[in-house]
Amino acid sequence: MPTEPPTTPPSALPSGRERVAADAAARGIPLEFVERTNARSLEEAAQILGITPADIVKSLVVKRHDGSFLFAEIPGDRQISWAKLRAVVGVNKLQLPEASVALEATGYERGTITPLGSTTAWPVYIDERVVGRRVSMGAGEHGLSAFVDADRLVAGLHATVADISDELQPRDSLRSGRNPRDDS
Repeated sequence: MPTEPPTTPPSALPSGRERVAADAAARGIPLEFVERTNARSLEEAAQILGITPADIVKSLVVKRHDGSFLFAEIPGDRQISWAKLRAVVGVNKLQLPEASVALEATGYERGTITPLGSTTAWPVYIDERVVGRRVSMGAGEHGLSAFVDADRLVAGLHATVADISDELQPRDSLRSGRNPRDDS
C-alpha cells in the first residue's frame, strides 16, 4: 500500500541501506545485502558478484507525461521496451528523466536506485523474465547490492508483472527513450 512521501529532502534522510532495509522489512521482503567494489558497468558488477548480467535487475525511474513517475524493473541483459511499457501503463509518452530528477523523485542516485525505500512509493512494473528468480538489485548506496527473491519483491511491492523489455540494442535507442523498432 503506498505511503505518504516524507517531507524531508533526500540529503536529510537515513542512509540508503537503512531506508531499503526498513521498507523491505515493512513489506515482508527478506533481503541480503552484499558489499562490493564499485563497478564501471553492469557486466563488471555481475562478475564481481559471481552472477550473470540477467541476475541483476536494473531499476529505472520513468517519467510520465503528467510529471509523475514509475519504476521499471528490467533484467540486466535486456533493455526497456518503450512500446510495451507504454501499452501496459496505458499512456502515449514515457521518458527517462535526467539524473537530478531521478534523485529528486526517489532519493537515490543513479546506480543505487530501487523502489524499496524510495521517497515516494511510485507504481512498480517488473519484467516477466525476473519472476521466479533470486536477483540482485540496487540497495540505495554505491558499492552495495541487495539480493532478493523476485516473487517476494513482486508481492511486497504490489508490482505489475508484464513483458516490458527487449533484447539489448545499441545505446543510441536507449538514450533517445524510444526503440527504433517502434517506428515500423
